[in-house]
Amino acid sequence: MELQSYRAEDLFEWVTGEGHDFTLLDVRNNEEFGRFKVEGPYLSKMINIPYMEFIEKEAESVAQVQVPKQESIRIVCAKEGSAKYVGEILVNNGWKDVRYLAEGIKSWGNMLAPKLVAAPNGYELYQFIRPGKASCSYGLIFEDEMAVFDPSRNAQFYQDFANEHGARIVKTFETHLQADYISGSQQISTATGAQIVGHANDFKDATFEYKNLDDHEIFKFSKGGPEIEAIHMPGHTPGSTSYLIDKKYMATGDTIFILSIGRPDLGGMAEDWSKMLYNTLKTKIAELNDDLVILPGHYIEWAEANAQQMFIDTLGSIKNKNADIYGIDNEADFVRFIKDNMRKQPDEYAQIRKVNAGLLEVDDEDQEMMDLGKNECAASMHGR
Repeated sequence: MELQSYRAEDLFEWVTGEGHDFTLLDVRNNEEFGRFKVEGPYLSKMINIPYMEFIEKEAESVAQVQVPKQESIRIVCAKEGSAKYVGEILVNNGWKDVRYLAEGIKSWGNMLAPKLVAAPNGYELYQFIRPGKASCSYGLIFEDEMAVFDPSRNAQFYQDFANEHGARIVKTFETHLQADYISGSQQISTATGAQIVGHANDFKDATFEYKNLDDHEIFKFSKGGPEIEAIHMPGHTPGSTSYLIDKKYMATGDTIFILSIGRPDLGGMAEDWSKMLYNTLKTKIAELNDDLVILPGHYIEWAEANAQQMFIDTLGSIKNKNADIYGIDNEADFVRFIKDNMRKQPDEYAQIRKVNAGLLEVDDEDQEMMDLGKNECAASMHGR
């Protein structure tokens, strides 16, 4: 039987929907596998046998697979070639349904899955799930215009999505200067002329043109539609800003998560930023309606997804789930909580911040390496 490939979009469908029975064989080395792997609510069978073991000890490696030969195997590697090589070995050893991931793990890392959150009053609001980074960006379409919130570096996806919906991207809203992934705002702006919107506390040193927002500033589409209110919520970063859409939905970036909150220690000023975040929790967030639908910038695990496999929740529900955080009633205890949960940030975060401010240029291959891997942005990601 001829070996076939599959796409990252296929893999997303298989790991997020019922009825797809297969084993995922990851042939990257143990270190790469430990740092970043495919995840999904319906991915139950995954094994890691490094590619080099198939080269050096083919028979022993084939024996390690331990998957009945009538069952399906899907292989993933770093760039495609190793998975294809191993796939040929498995086919030659009697497996009938074997496929390899086209373009390797980077295609999974960059893939975006659109989900329609709501379509009220003539506009459409989308969540773009990036499972390789456990992150979410958003798109808001009204008439022939589209606004994007926290786009990833897969800029072409957003442009194609807008075109498919008869729209053009007119604004990209940044909730903060991202540290865990490379933003697509600069690419989108260069290609489309879209205005980049962000807070000067984060972007004052940026080398590109952007619109400095004011707290509670209102942004509109040219033909009306839903209003977008910028609400400054410092803490994760000094310029962190959430965007209230039509007074119903709020894109919160890394400030409010479904589980936990955004960590305020990534800038190396844990105590000062923790105090800002505590003030944001007790003033800005405390003033919001519990019925407000939160659109977070990241998730920690797939258990946070709702029945439609989207990462959205009401603020009231989030407060209940994180009562141990929102219930802290004094600044000192909050700072202590942050410090007790602090952990080393990935080394590449400092470089990513420079790229996102336009202060550092790196080629596509280096961007791929910097951008790969699950985020580390939650304050209490471990130990809760």
